[in-house]
Amino acid sequence: MATSTLPIAAAPGRAACCAPLTREPLSAQDAATLARTLKAIADPARLRLLSLVAAHEGGEACVCDLVEPLGLSQPTVSHHLKVLVDAGLLTRDKRGVWAYYAVVPETLNALSAVLATPAGPVR
Repeated sequence: MATSTLPIAAAPGRAACCAPLTREPLSAQDAATLARTLKAIADPARLRLLSLVAAHEGGEACVCDLVEPLGLSQPTVSHHLKVLVDAGLLTRDKRGVWAYYAVVPETLNALSAVLATPAGPVR
């Protein structure tokens, strides 16, 4: 079962819990949870997968579409996709023998919001 690790994820039925880093300090638990999400996308292969899925026609991609562009074996690609799904960054939809992946825009937007700095006067 996939579990979202992003502390601010706007998953269905969940409210955002973290303010932007510049508004107030994160709690130790929220920092650890956010670090797990950032770690999921800190891997170059996973970051490329996230980009490949997001840019794919229709906004979703089959694992079979991702192996060649990434240049990794299918089991390795599947492992990386699982990490991204577990982090709440991708969804997985099984269709027959293939799995299709799509970006979770709410999670990316929430991550962006946590990292955003307020616009202010130029110093």
